[in-house]
Amino acid sequence: MVHFYVILHILLDICYRFVFIFYVFKGIQNVLSLFCAVLTENKVLFHSASFQRLSDACRALESLMFPLKYRKIEKKKKFYVKKYKILLYFIYSFHSYPYIPILPAQLLEVLSSPTPFIIGVHSVFRNDIHELLDVIIADLDGGTIKIPECIHLSQLPEPLLHQTQMALSLVLHPDLETADYAFPPPRTALSHMKMLDKEVRAIFLRLFAQLFQGYRSCLQLIRIHAEPVIHFHKVKEKQLFLFVLILIKCLPSFLSLMQAAFLGQRGLVENDFLTKVLNGMAFAGFVSERGPPFRTCDLFDELVAFEVERIKADEGNPPKMIKHVRELAEQLFKNENPNPHIAFQKVPRPTEGSHLRVHILPFPRINECRVQELLQEGLARSQGAPPATRGDKKCVVPAGPPVVSIMEKGSTVFNSAQRLEVVRNCISFIFENKFLETEKTLPAALRALKGKAARHCLTQELGLHVKQNRAILDHQQFDYIVRMMNCALQ
Repeated sequence: MVHFYVILHILLDICYRFVFIFYVFKGIQNVLSLFCAVLTENKVLFHSASFQRLSDACRALESLMFPLKYRKIEKKKKFYVKKYKILLYFIYSFHSYPYIPILPAQLLEVLSSPTPFIIGVHSVFRNDIHELLDVIIADLDGGTIKIPECIHLSQLPEPLLHQTQMALSLVLHPDLETADYAFPPPRTALSHMKMLDKEVRAIFLRLFAQLFQGYRSCLQLIRIHAEPVIHFHKVKEKQLFLFVLILIKCLPSFLSLMQAAFLGQRGLVENDFLTKVLNGMAFAGFVSERGPPFRTCDLFDELVAFEVERIKADEGNPPKMIKHVRELAEQLFKNENPNPHIAFQKVPRPTEGSHLRVHILPFPRINECRVQELLQEGLARSQGAPPATRGDKKCVVPAGPPVVSIMEKGSTVFNSAQRLEVVRNCISFIFENKFLETEKTLPAALRALKGKAARHCLTQELGLHVKQNRAILDHQQFDYIVRMMNCALQ
């Protein structure tokens, strides 16, 4: 049976039922680990005895990243330089990492690539892939993942990690919450497989809406014309290369400034996960695609602009949370299935024992002229029919709520006091020549110095030790103090 699907919105990713099947194979915790590995640009390798499972797993993992995109088509603009009579290409999009659901045997050397990737290989090459030291290997048949010791896998920040795990458990295992009741309520029926798939995707949409809340307030758009126009025919060769050099040099510092503002206001300066996500290529494509203030909006734009407060309010109320998840899932399902009467073509299945026949009739030759006539008739009907997809209606992108800290106020105060205590203890150990204790506390003190309060505490503590006539340091003490001051100045 061959199905023909028509989607309503081309910006939303299409995954059919791949995500749900992926969770059946791997489980909640393993999928969350692979999800974090892909977002933090680690190498992920699937292996299975089924080619279909490899393709479905890669497609599902990519779909969970929406609104981020792992693959992005390169776009170019052409500019003609009259003076030199040559054609130049200005590349303004972002390249993509290797994405190969089924890797041929002749290309196994690609697994040694230094760049992140999502690749699937057949299980017959199991012995070859175990030699890879920096690759996260997922066994789809056994349901296990192998994370090498040299890889530090950053996890989602709390409380988002716990909320996501709880939401996935409620959707995939609804009876688990009432399993210990003496008189359990009537058993909750699971949704259809395709609807469960959309409910899982809706949970990750809610996750990204909370993670990127207020991201538009940290964007700065610099534009002189409606569309950038570069006239190369009036620019000298040296000036052209100087302009490109300045552009390359200035762009990273500008982006890091915006990211630092976002992380600081979210209270996640010390969080490795979000820092790696913001520095990744997928987020760079996200900013370039969703940064303009006037463009076509989709479900994620509406969610991050209007539904974040509702998501926070539903944290302690599972029934309301499930209701919101199903509302989002219904929109995702309608996007893939706008017409309940799906047009499909029935392909007859072979009869039982047909493969045992001695004389097998050859498949008849297809008439090329007749096929071309049918194609032309179909094109003529489609040109006169109204468009099935929703038109791209551009509008002003809503700014949404402001950037706020992801942590609760009480836990933020506790963590701030704990960081200050770590800085004070580290400085005391340095001046008391307790170098073993200093080595233990120095990494935590350096991480704490990313905060403004900890930097202020550092200056106060150093000032107190100067007043105590203890300003003379040996080489080891001087090295520790310089490292802390250098970290504070950065």
